[in-house]
Amino acid sequence: MTALRLLPMVANGTVASRTTTDRLELLRTLIAAPTFDPLFREDVICVPGHHPNYGWLCPVGGCRRAADGREFCWTHSREWTQVKASGGNITDFLRAAQPLKSLSWHAAPDCIVCPGIPSFSNDQLCYLHAHQWPQRRRDHAARTGQELTFDAWLGSARRYTAFGGCRVLSCPEQAGFPIGLCYRHHRQYQREGCPGGARMPTNWSRSLAKVGHVETLYTDEARFRRWCSETGPTRRANGQVSLLGLRPLAKAEIQWTMFHHVQGTKEGATWPLSWIGRVADCCREQDVNSLVDLDLDACVLHARQVAKGMLKHLRLAYFTREDTKEAGFIETDHFGVRFPQAESHIDLAGISQRWLRDLLWDDLAAEFIAKPSRSRWPVDQRRRGVIELSAFLLARAPAGGNDPEALTSVHMVDFIADQRHRAKNGLPSLGLRKQGREGTSVMSDGIACDNLNGVRRLLRGALETGASEAIGLGREFIVALPQSQKKVGRRKPFSDEVAKALASPANLTALEALDSGDRGLRDIWEGLVVTGRRCSEVLNVRLDCIDRHGEIPMFWHDQTKVGNFDEGIRISERLFQRLQARQAKTTDRFVQRNGRLPTQAERLELALFPRATCNKQGIKGVSYGWFSTLFSAWVKSLELRAVAHQARHTLATNLLKAGANLTHVKRYLGQISEAMAEHYVHIANTDPRLNTALETVWVAGPGALEPGIVLSDIEPMSRERAEALLIDLSRTSTPAEGGFCTFQPVVNGDACPWNLNCHNCDKFVMSGADLVYWHRKREQWRMLAERAPDSATADFLHEVFEPTARAIDGLEKALAAVGLLEDALALDLRRPQDYFGRVWSTAFQAQKLADHAPGGDAE
Repeated sequence: MTALRLLPMVANGTVASRTTTDRLELLRTLIAAPTFDPLFREDVICVPGHHPNYGWLCPVGGCRRAADGREFCWTHSREWTQVKASGGNITDFLRAAQPLKSLSWHAAPDCIVCPGIPSFSNDQLCYLHAHQWPQRRRDHAARTGQELTFDAWLGSARRYTAFGGCRVLSCPEQAGFPIGLCYRHHRQYQREGCPGGARMPTNWSRSLAKVGHVETLYTDEARFRRWCSETGPTRRANGQVSLLGLRPLAKAEIQWTMFHHVQGTKEGATWPLSWIGRVADCCREQDVNSLVDLDLDACVLHARQVAKGMLKHLRLAYFTREDTKEAGFIETDHFGVRFPQAESHIDLAGISQRWLRDLLWDDLAAEFIAKPSRSRWPVDQRRRGVIELSAFLLARAPAGGNDPEALTSVHMVDFIADQRHRAKNGLPSLGLRKQGREGTSVMSDGIACDNLNGVRRLLRGALETGASEAIGLGREFIVALPQSQKKVGRRKPFSDEVAKALASPANLTALEALDSGDRGLRDIWEGLVVTGRRCSEVLNVRLDCIDRHGEIPMFWHDQTKVGNFDEGIRISERLFQRLQARQAKTTDRFVQRNGRLPTQAERLELALFPRATCNKQGIKGVSYGWFSTLFSAWVKSLELRAVAHQARHTLATNLLKAGANLTHVKRYLGQISEAMAEHYVHIANTDPRLNTALETVWVAGPGALEPGIVLSDIEPMSRERAEALLIDLSRTSTPAEGGFCTFQPVVNGDACPWNLNCHNCDKFVMSGADLVYWHRKREQWRMLAERAPDSATADFLHEVFEPTARAIDGLEKALAAVGLLEDALALDLRRPQDYFGRVWSTAFQAQKLADHAPGGDAE
């Protein structure tokens, strides 16, 4: 099967571009660049054993054996398995592991007698001298009765002329016999029955000694030469990739992709040298001019994997942005954009109508340039919707939908009806295929809604920019498509029964057993329950994600969905200790790969829960698919119905039950608005007690071993602290809106220098008689925020009133400490007689009250 989305060597067209010019010339220019590593320019690429990207030697210090795609060499891999089985760690193994010598030469040196002929024996002698030395020693002992020394024999040994390179076209080694084959290919030639009958005459060594050369005899010389051209290099782990015998373009493609694969990225798929060598073998066997022509189905698995990766790199070199539009795809890398856990390639070939495909290409290109989305989902929503529309127009519209001027509102209404009908009856999609599988995907209400909204977004954008008018697409066709409202359900918090089951020590042990590679499955789950974070926020935390501030354990993470980075929240001591143990395991893994402890800069980059594949440097966290698969299997084994995201809903609900309001829930969970916070809870707001609520929820969450045990208590304000804040209003104040002014010039009758801006003045104080007034003021601000036209305005109003809200909270705590809270709540209106009462005369400075509220500086 020819690789998709790469055009043939010469494409039709009049405009010169990377798809029509000589690709070999392009690659040779790139390879000749001064920034190109000279290591990859050779026909035989010889990679150092500990190369940072293509290293092939065992990482145990001093070991000379090849790992060849494994963690260690075969012997050390077996020893490491035994150490793990006995409970040891990687640090202990590396400390005790002994380096091993290579069982054979990685690159055979020349014979010490005959330069140019490779060594055959451990004495560094060629084939002839390796057989002559024992014979000469025996003959000398029989003739003289004395032992012939090796050095003495070397002085008299005859030097033979080198036989040149191995005649196997792909072999980079020197020949060891006059027949023109290296030692390994000579043995292979004999095992395969000597095709062509190439052989040396009897007593050929004597002829070689006399005349300096030996004539090779053949039964069928053409057959022998064909065998030499068809045979590949011998497979051995010596750090070499032979590109001999390849066509020039295929050779240049492998050279350039090997260099490009490790440029500009911290992590990528590992390409062992033996796998790359198999790609070269496939190119020789199929005699292809380019990797584009390679039949991947005929390649072995590892060669197929590497070849696909090479084709992805070549696509970026062979196609410019404009070329991809003509070819029917778009590359996000051409715009400097790469979505998380997604490839650069976006295939648009499923869109049959050229005008529709170009419309989508232009829309995506404009978005990538101006403001790319945070994830690839909005892009896929439009692409899938347009593919469905294209398939419908191809079957139902005039001229297969290729003429946009012929489309009317009737065609759009028919498309809407078709999508809804398929969703209602569970029929297959028109154009969408199952990912990685044969057959079409089944339509559902959610898929139909996404398809319609994706098409609407594209067409409305074309209407605004004038692109639809330029191609003759009628406005009635576009406006006939309304906004589709997707039915979005709310996750329920865990019930008590489910919470207890998910927190059971026995069940958590079963969850841990599913983590065969010990990547931290249980630690992730408990972190989700205790902190209420989004899955991605826990899966991708860095190694140094925890520390203590004022003896309080903190958890640091990135809230990428809302653009908050390096956010810190308080966590329980139990979770802190679990994450500390996980840090030690992750550090051991780093030592396993690098033989040293990570530096402080590396600790900021390393993932706490590193994935097992394509993660040599350990900076990629485990994927959501890995966690979700194992978590679902665990829940299913418990005969429960639950998803991990319900932990976030559970925490939000418990926060409200414990006294936090929506503003605090929004802030703690890292949500963009209170409207989103309301999506997680269904309980009316109460007065905020966030710190106490957090302490309560920590033990009440399903991740705790014994739900209900309080970890710590927050003491209320003491009476002594409250009395220290009291102000005698009878001598130092004058009434103001919602409180009293204590600035003496104003008390004495002078004008206020701050234009009566009392609520922002540090001379403004609040008394117990003002508590009900401020409660009403707070409700008034909440109503204003709820009626705000958008979430940004609502958030702004909440932020403006936040200092006053803290002062109200501090006033309640102070009144409670001196026993006046109930009396203050009972007051409704100010009366003259109340002025002499204790509730009226007991006042506190507003700014100091704010400091003593939950979240204030004093606490």
